[in-house]
Amino acid sequence: MTNRQLFLQHVATTSDFPIGLEIERAEGIYMYDPNGRPYLDLVSGVSVSNLGHGHPRVRQAVKDQVDKYMHLMVYGEFIETPQVKLAKLLADNLPESLNSVYFVNSGSEANEGALKVAKRYTDRTEIIAFNNAYHGSTHGALSVLGDEEMKNAYRPLLPDIRFLEFGNVADLEQISDKTACVILEPIQSEGGMIIPSKEFIQTLRARCTEKGALLIFDEVQMGFGRTGKLFAFEHFDVVPDILCLAKAMGGGMPIGAFISDKKILDSFKNKPMLGHITTFGGHPVCCAAAKASLEVLLEENIVADVQRKGELFVTLLKDHPLVKGFRQLGLFIAVEVETQEIMIEIMKEGFELGVVMDPFLFYPGAYRIAPPLNITDEEIHHASELLIQAMDNVMKRT
Repeated sequence: MTNRQLFLQHVATTSDFPIGLEIERAEGIYMYDPNGRPYLDLVSGVSVSNLGHGHPRVRQAVKDQVDKYMHLMVYGEFIETPQVKLAKLLADNLPESLNSVYFVNSGSEANEGALKVAKRYTDRTEIIAFNNAYHGSTHGALSVLGDEEMKNAYRPLLPDIRFLEFGNVADLEQISDKTACVILEPIQSEGGMIIPSKEFIQTLRARCTEKGALLIFDEVQMGFGRTGKLFAFEHFDVVPDILCLAKAMGGGMPIGAFISDKKILDSFKNKPMLGHITTFGGHPVCCAAAKASLEVLLEENIVADVQRKGELFVTLLKDHPLVKGFRQLGLFIAVEVETQEIMIEIMKEGFELGVVMDPFLFYPGAYRIAPPLNITDEEIHHASELLIQAMDNVMKRT
């Protein structure tokens, strides 16, 4: 049997129409099928491969750590050098109040842990989230996901959750002294790259402080340079109480974290002890990869050029007749078109031309551009030429 047949027979999939592209190797911004055909990756594994595929420093860090040790003990018991060094590097590049790191395996787990510690620390139960938010697929993360269609089949979910309109300052009055936490993406991803006003985020921060509610920022997609800042909250001149990270954190390896002040995370130590447990969180190989990835971002000053690169994409694509507008910050771009049908056809044509794109879960009128942050200007021009050709081909048929 072929790999495709085995895939369809034995690998659980999440739709009746998976992409089904077989990849033999990947390097930089390209993925290659068994025949050697390149596919230009404008998705970065959904904001995972911020340094492209197989960055040499990340690969070397993985190899070096594998030769020393892999899993030793459940998280939080042994002193493991990769965890310690990564936690210190993160803390050194975050505000003073974000000084304690709890390592997990994914973004969903980071959000789960953040919700738990907020309820434990505040001794409150109400959670506030926002419409069109995406926080993951586990039960707690699904409970604060802002789309009814995706979660109704799994009810009952967590109780005592209130949803507000993202960007609506007046709605923030609903945060009260019963609120344990407010969780949001400071810039909504699956909603179609929705950037709120600075007034909204700063009012939210002030209201949470006034009412004693913890402010949780989910930067699983937007963290580690995607928006042109190392972390998206830097655009708004505020600091969250808890910061959730994953995806690009590991440079291609699976890792996540929620980061807060030590006094908050110490809530897991008692009543009950072992208030949050993970076996593989902070896996030493993943931590070594994450540290190397972050060092590359910092030492090579990659983030400083991300906004210009995003604007270059906009400049090259803006005059095409099918393009109706953009939502763009850094190298996260929603290219707006007239209908969902046109968007799907553009993506199909792009795929035939060797360009991998992605839709938004909650915004059908746009396709996503989110390439590796170290994409070159030459590669941006080439990618844009292919996108224009794909849109031209769709236009000829409509």
